[in-house]
Amino acid sequence: MQIVYVTETYPPEVNGVALTTARTVAHLRAAGHPVHLVRPRQRGEAARDDADEWRCAGAPIPMYPELRWGLATRAALRRRWRRIAPALVHVATPGPLAHAALAAARAEGIPTSADFRTNFHAYSRHYGLGWLEPLVLAWLQRLHERADCSFVPTAALAAELAAAGFRRLAVSGRGVDARRFDPARRDDRLRAAWGAAAADPVLLHVGRLAAEKNVALALRCWERLRAARPGLRMVVVGDGPQRPSLQRRHPEACFVGQRTGEELARHYASADAFAFPSLTDTFGNVTLEALASGLALAAFDTAAAAVHVVDGDNGCLAPPGDEAGFEAALARALAQARPGSALRRRARESAVAADWPLVLQRFEQVLCAVAERRGAGRLGDAAPA
Repeated sequence: MQIVYVTETYPPEVNGVALTTARTVAHLRAAGHPVHLVRPRQRGEAARDDADEWRCAGAPIPMYPELRWGLATRAALRRRWRRIAPALVHVATPGPLAHAALAAARAEGIPTSADFRTNFHAYSRHYGLGWLEPLVLAWLQRLHERADCSFVPTAALAAELAAAGFRRLAVSGRGVDARRFDPARRDDRLRAAWGAAAADPVLLHVGRLAAEKNVALALRCWERLRAARPGLRMVVVGDGPQRPSLQRRHPEACFVGQRTGEELARHYASADAFAFPSLTDTFGNVTLEALASGLALAAFDTAAAAVHVVDGDNGCLAPPGDEAGFEAALARALAQARPGSALRRRARESAVAADWPLVLQRFEQVLCAVAERRGAGRLGDAAPA
């Protein structure tokens, strides 16, 4: 079926949503669905408007200037939908482009679906704008009310959103490329570049260095824990507005900037433990990447960790928001971080079971069901999951 796929982030941008949307579009096309991708043109990109892709106008997102909002009028999108005649319009990210795309599709009687990928309402409190949180949540609810089905990554998030008044929710999950993220990619030369001796444990964090990611907690815990483990190294992969201040506060940590592809996989595999202190991620793809790389994971019991980690078996968990509990979980993870430990073997085994093809096949099936049931006028409040 003809699908319009709307997203405001896409490679060459580097983030979990961009990479997941690109993988999803590739899967749908490989499955035989013509996909018309609509996204904002990024800096330095050529204009494009053909059967496969339209790069619309855009503008920088406040606080995230490297990302862009998409800008298109509802009238322009209605004309485009009439020309393409899609069976379904799917929006992957919230924003002006998503609102216009869903409104245009509803006006044309086209089935719609949307992803809930980011807790933007929760971000407000990390930038001194906590009073905006209920307003942002209400805005997100209005956007998703225009969709015949909204996909969420976990059942826990579905329950939370349902309690807030969101309807027609389907749990889609996430996957991991366990062939790329593999302990076999461990690189002793890379470890030496980090200043780690053969027996020194290396703690890793991967992600955007921004207030809502809570990276400072991981670094504070590392500073305290290395007092008892002088050889404990800390490697931080990623970039963002907090990087300069974090580097000043933790000069002995190794900040390596953004890494992608095979290079990122080597960084995972060359570490021993992984700290994921975020409380705002709806999923956190890095959790599965760390498990697939066979690392001893410490995280709060939420998002991907709540789905894929059994405390003490394949990782170590702390109650959400319990900073002392997170440090204790990290200490337990480091105690089991030696190469070949049972916990690290189980981490790898649990991630291998989260296969991307199976996740994307389920997503594709629900998209087809939404288009079929909406077209037949049979879609009620329950999502076709």
